[in-house]
Amino acid sequence: MAEAGSAHLAADEEKRSEGSSSESVSPGTTISRVKLLDTTVDTFLQKLVTAGSYQRFTDCYKCFYQLQPEMTQRIYDRFITHLEASIREEISEIKKEGNLEAVLNSLDKIVEEGKDCTEPAWRPSGIPEKDLCSTMAPYFLQQRDTLRCHVQKQEAKNRELADAILAGRRQLEEMQLQVQARQQAWQASVQPCLLSPSSLIGPQRSPPNIRDPRGRRGLLWW
Repeated sequence: MAEAGSAHLAADEEKRSEGSSSESVSPGTTISRVKLLDTTVDTFLQKLVTAGSYQRFTDCYKCFYQLQPEMTQRIYDRFITHLEASIREEISEIKKEGNLEAVLNSLDKIVEEGKDCTEPAWRPSGIPEKDLCSTMAPYFLQQRDTLRCHVQKQEAKNRELADAILAGRRQLEEMQLQVQARQQAWQASVQPCLLSPSSLIGPQRSPPNIRDPRGRRGLLWW
């Protein structure tokens, strides 16, 4: 059974090699980087399957292979299928998250545009300070302009907030003055109505001086 599995694997490898040879291109033809990445993944999977051959798989599980050779073959086939599917799925997720297809296509476009350029490409002058300034100065100038724009917007917003705060303070001061004026007017209107205790009691009178029936003058109290 192991010989049959090895023969099956060899046939698959021959088919894949034939397919890869049929897809080979001439040396002068430019291959897109996306296709090159897919070809690299396919080659990696082929080598991975070759490294994990059925013979090695059965060597790891000899006892189970001797008892259930057909089941071992099915388990191996399913394992290889799931392994390839999971690897391709992971590669697809990486390509999607990193937007690799768009990036690689843009690189291809840059290379194609560079072929028609007759001007000499940039080369370092040998002076690090000069090369760094020529490369980084435009970027830093752009960042400076961006920061200045943000600072101007923030300063304008701060001025608006300061004007709003001053307007609120003036409004509070006016309200305080109005409250004080109303308080003074209320006190002035209530002052005449406030009476002292002596005015409420009235003037005290001395008791009448009545003659005593017994002929003595004095105060007669009841």
